[in-house]
Amino acid sequence: MSIYIDDAQRRTIHQLRASWRWRSEWPTWLLIVALYGGWFGTALNARALGVPLAVGILAVLSCLYLSLQHELLHGHPTRFPLLNASFGIAPLAVWFPYAVYRESHLRHHDDVHLTDPDLDPETYFVSAERWRDAGFIVRGLLTFRNTFIGRIVLAPWFSIASTLGSAMVAIARGNARMAGAWALHLVLLGLLVTWLDRYCGISPLVFVFGVGYPALALSAIRSFQEHRAADKISERTVINEASWFWRLLFLNNNFHSVHHDLPGAPWFALSAIYHDERDAYLQRNGGFIVRGYQEWMVRHGVKPVAPALHPLHARADQIALAELAAAKDAKSGVAQAV
Repeated sequence: MSIYIDDAQRRTIHQLRASWRWRSEWPTWLLIVALYGGWFGTALNARALGVPLAVGILAVLSCLYLSLQHELLHGHPTRFPLLNASFGIAPLAVWFPYAVYRESHLRHHDDVHLTDPDLDPETYFVSAERWRDAGFIVRGLLTFRNTFIGRIVLAPWFSIASTLGSAMVAIARGNARMAGAWALHLVLLGLLVTWLDRYCGISPLVFVFGVGYPALALSAIRSFQEHRAADKISERTVINEASWFWRLLFLNNNFHSVHHDLPGAPWFALSAIYHDERDAYLQRNGGFIVRGYQEWMVRHGVKPVAPALHPLHARADQIALAELAAAKDAKSGVAQAV
């Protein structure tokens, strides 16, 4: 569901949807060609470049590939999910099947439950039950994960362990869709690592831990404090006015509050949409803004940005019901006015 600042913005965005740029999505098509060409071109020339340099470039491109997968699952560049999936199914970032990521991320967009550790699959908060059951070491790791350095170092491990654990449970319970997604992913991953080892001089271990893990670590920079615990749904999501490099690497997903309001807007439009209504967005999200990832690094390099235990978890159901009731009343008011 799209949430507009006002009717004027709604009309503007509807006009943009009719433009050649939005209808053709040529920036996304160009991105797909450049990304795949750059990734496989780098791999094929790994020996000439030197394996360490090639692996570093591949890690950055694999992080960009994760951003592309995010764009694909939101319905770009075509209206056909299977066609979009074909551009994101390659295991260039190693760890997760596209179908699994797609299902998980779309659940994350149930904004009523943003940050709820029981219902939001992308939250970095934990429930009171998990916190109570965690030992001293795990609590320390969960707390360190909420620092900027800890997020880069530990978030991939937590994500990998959680995803693999959930997959094993689901497959053991007979989830054929999950089993199929992982089977296809592992077959494609096996083919890719064999090709890299045989023709590019990049061993499986180097690919998995020299490309795949750093790609997740880079992606974890984007997700640092994307969402905070707050009673109002609109105040849970950040605006990060990052520099051009990070905006490109994350495909403007740093304007995260805009993305959650308008999940169907293509990546190349988010910056303009935000800057056209900057004051309104900052009012809407309660001034939840940071001016670049370096600000997070300086302020929270080793200091947790938030507690690991969700501070509002005990009231999550009441907050969600209150927000739904407010939205229903607002909708009813609009209908009566019309």
